[in-house]
Parts: sequence; C-alpha cells; structure tokens
Amino acid sequence: MEIILTVSSPPHIYGKDTIVRRMRDVLIALIPASIFAVYCYGMHTFIVMAVAVASAIFAEYLFQRVAGKKVTTNDYSAAITGLLLAFNLPPDVPYWIPAAGSVFAIVAVKQLFGGLGANFINPALAARAFLLASFPVHMTNWTFSPDAPDAMTGATYLAIIKTNPAFTPEFSDYMALLFGKMGGCIGETSAFALLIGGIYLIVRKVINWRIPVFFVGTFTLLCFFYGREGFFTGHILFEMLSGGLLMGAFFMATDYATSPISPRGKIVFGIGCGFLTYIIRFYSGYPEGVSYAILIMNLFVPLIDKYIRPRVYGKRKKS
Repeated sequence: MEIILTVSSPPHIYGKDTIVRRMRDVLIALIPASIFAVYCYGMHTFIVMAVAVASAIFAEYLFQRVAGKKVTTNDYSAAITGLLLAFNLPPDVPYWIPAAGSVFAIVAVKQLFGGLGANFINPALAARAFLLASFPVHMTNWTFSPDAPDAMTGATYLAIIKTNPAFTPEFSDYMALLFGKMGGCIGETSAFALLIGGIYLIVRKVINWRIPVFFVGTFTLLCFFYGREGFFTGHILFEMLSGGLLMGAFFMATDYATSPISPRGKIVFGIGCGFLTYIIRFYSGYPEGVSYAILIMNLFVPLIDKYIRPRVYGKRKKS
C-alpha cells in the first residue's frame, strides 16, 4: 500500500528565518549608532562597548558550562545584550561598570530564569537600573575623555529642559540631536543613526512596526497636547529626538521575550510605554523615563497576552 500522507507533530510549515539570522540583523542595525558614538566620544567608548559585549558572552558561556547546559553564545543574543547595555551607559564610565552590568544582565536576569526567551524583563534595561541604583555617580557623569574634544560636556538636553521648562531649542540643538556631539548615553548619540537601524529592522521584518510607532506616537501626541508649560507648549520633535526614546522604541521595547505576541497586544504595549515615558519625564524628578517605562510594561505582558488574544481561525462569536 502506498503511503501518501505522513502524520507528524507541528510545525508543518518551515521557513528560512532563524534566531541567529534575526539576532545578526539586530547587530547590523546597531552598527550606525556604534560608529557615531565612537566618532563623537572617542576610542574609550569603543572599549566600553567591547568590554560590555565580551563580558556578556563570557558570562553566558561560563554559566551554561557550570550549569551543564548547551552553550548558546553563537546565537548573538548575549552580544546584543552587552551592546545594548553599553548604549545605556555614559561615554566615559570606567570599564568595570559595563563588565558588572553585563554579568548581572546575563546571569541574574536571563540565565537564572531559563535563558533566551524565558526572561520576563529586558536584561539590558534591568542591568541599567541595577547600575543606576548602585553606582549613581558613575551613571550620571557626562564628562568625556580627552580624545573626544568636540563632544559637548555637561548636562544632557533632557536635564536642561527639566530644570528650565521655558528652554526653546534652536536649529543647532536639533542638529546635535540628529548627528551627535551632545551629552547623553552612548546610544543616544545620533537619532538619525537609530532611525536607520530601526527602519532596517522593520524592512527586514525582524521587529513589528506597531510597538515603535505607537510608543513614539503616544508620547509625542501627549507632548503636543500638554507640554512642559501647559497646553500646546511642547516641542514635540525635540522631545522625540532627545534621550533614549528612539533607542528604546526600536531596540528594547520590541524584545521578543518581553513584548506581547498579538498585534493588538503590541499596540497596547506601545501605548503604555509611551504614556509612562511621558508621565516619568514630565512629572517625576527623573529627566528620562524610557527605561523604567519599558521595564514596567514588561511586567504587564503576561496579562496583555492573556486578555488580548487574536480570534481563533474559524471560531464564530456567540450570538
């Protein structure tokens, strides 16, 4: 008898997409911002990024070997965690800061909860929060090394507008936000470079457009209606380009393990991130709010996935 049908367990449809491919695309998308950071802040910044990446890879390798698990350092996920952590650090931090943060991100946030895909909050952002709480002086020092003479020192733009809500940005301020040479974290150097990387990820279908669009859109809409000095006083483009909004929207909020699965869930998640960023930036004593907004919304992802589900194919609503 000729066998014409083979019964097997799912999945029944295979594609060329793999974890390694997607992670490699994320690394490629981060290259423009990395180049801008080294150009603006000097080689010290390059070493900070290298230390963060190397520490993350080594921590994952060592933990998996000690725990008797399969070593998965070749999937690029640890390298991305290290690089994203470095993007959330000041340019001139001592080298032990990225090393300590990467170890915390990989061991305490990722591996202890089961490894890739099992963590419930973003490892890089959790490590940033840990470092900011533990070493606030190093994490808020916006001076730069001597090999970056053209970089702007002193307070960040968000700190300036926080203490002086009447601050009116000029054309040169917008150019600095687009192309670097201003105070801030390594990954905040160039909004233009982050946009290039974010668009690349959307075109390659590595990330879904809903989270970054509704994240940034919600934040800018709230800024438009109620700015720092009242109704319709916000500089929405300046607020959008400042700080880590674009970096968080494209590269952190879209993390597969810590963001909702359904399309509607992604919209709710993006709106929540944008709303919390606005509240923290405008009404707390902290000038930036992206990191904590994403971390808080990470905690609500199980509830979002539970109550916002796509309709099962073929299922009809009860009349």
